[in-house]
Amino acid sequence: MRVSPREDLSHRVVLIILNWNGRRYLEPCLRSVFAQEFRDFAVILVDNGSTDGSVEFVRTRFPQVRLIENSENRGFAAANNQAIRASASEFVATLNNDTEVDPGWLGALVRAMETDPCIGMCASKMLLADRQEVIESAGIAVDKAGIAWGVGGGNVNHPDEAIPTPVFGPCAGAALYRRAMLGDIGLFDEDFFAYLEDVDLAWRAQWAGWTCVYVPEAIVYHVHSATAREGSHFKNRLLGRNKIWLLCKNYPFPPLLRYAPLILAYDLMAVGYAIAAGRGPGAVQGRIEALIGLSRMLAKRRQIIRRVSSRAMMAKLQPLENPLAVLRRYAHIRT
Repeated sequence: MRVSPREDLSHRVVLIILNWNGRRYLEPCLRSVFAQEFRDFAVILVDNGSTDGSVEFVRTRFPQVRLIENSENRGFAAANNQAIRASASEFVATLNNDTEVDPGWLGALVRAMETDPCIGMCASKMLLADRQEVIESAGIAVDKAGIAWGVGGGNVNHPDEAIPTPVFGPCAGAALYRRAMLGDIGLFDEDFFAYLEDVDLAWRAQWAGWTCVYVPEAIVYHVHSATAREGSHFKNRLLGRNKIWLLCKNYPFPPLLRYAPLILAYDLMAVGYAIAAGRGPGAVQGRIEALIGLSRMLAKRRQIIRRVSSRAMMAKLQPLENPLAVLRRYAHIRT
C-alpha cells in the first residue's frame, strides 16, 4: 500500500472515493466534486490495484486529491475503512466513482446532519445517470424477510421534494456518516468485501439508537453497477453470501424464530429465480460460503451494541410483500 503525503485534513468532511479500474468515470466524478458549493472538505481516493492508469490520471489531473494505493482489490468495505482511519473529520462522505453530484449535494447532507445530534447517517437522492428522471435509491429499506432495497427505486423523480425524511439507512454509494457514530458502532464489516456492507452498518447503527434521514436536495447521478456488472457471477455470489451474514448478525431475536420459515422461503425463491435467469452458480456458491462463515458472524452478533428492543427494531422493518412485488422493487435496474 502506498499513501500520498497527508495534507491538512482538519476539514469538517472527508470525502472518500473508491476506485477499481474506473478511469473513464473519474474525470466527471471529480470535476463535479470540486464544483461543490460547500467547501470545507478534503478528498481521499482509494485505488484498489487499478491497471487502467487511474492513479496516474488522478495524480496529474487532480493533485489536490490524497491517494491511497493498494496493490490488490481489497473490496469496498476495507478500502473505505482505510480512508476513514486515515482521516479525522467530523463527518465522512462516501461516494462511488461512477457518479456525478449536483453542486449543492454535500452542503445539503451536512445541513441535514446538523439538525439533530442523533442523526448518524444521511442518504442522498440517487438518480439513474442514463434516465435522470428515474430514482435509483432514496435510502435503504429492509423488510421482515430480511430483503434490502433502495427506497423509491423506479419512481419518477419529483424535483420539488425538499424536506428530509427518516429512512433505515443510506446507500454508501453516496452517503454522509457522523464519525462519532462510526466510533460508537464500528466501521464497515470487511468480511463482506462488497455489497450489503452499508445495510449491515445501518442496521448496527439502528440497534445502537442512531437514526438516518433521506435528503432529497442531495442529488447524485449514478451509473448503476458500472464496476461489477448487474447479474455477474461475482455480484450474485457476494449478494447471496452477504444477505445471510447480514441476517445472522442483525435480525432481532426471538422474532427470528417466527420469521425464519418465511425468510427461508423467500430466499429459496430468490435462488430459483437466479437459476431460471442463468445465474444459479453464483447464488448457490454465495450461500455455501455464507454457511461456512456462519460461526464468525454469530460471534460478531454478540458484539453488536443494542440500545433498542427487539420489538422496536421489528417496527423499523417494512411489512412483507408478495414475491412479484419484491421483484418489482428491482425492475428499474435489471438488465
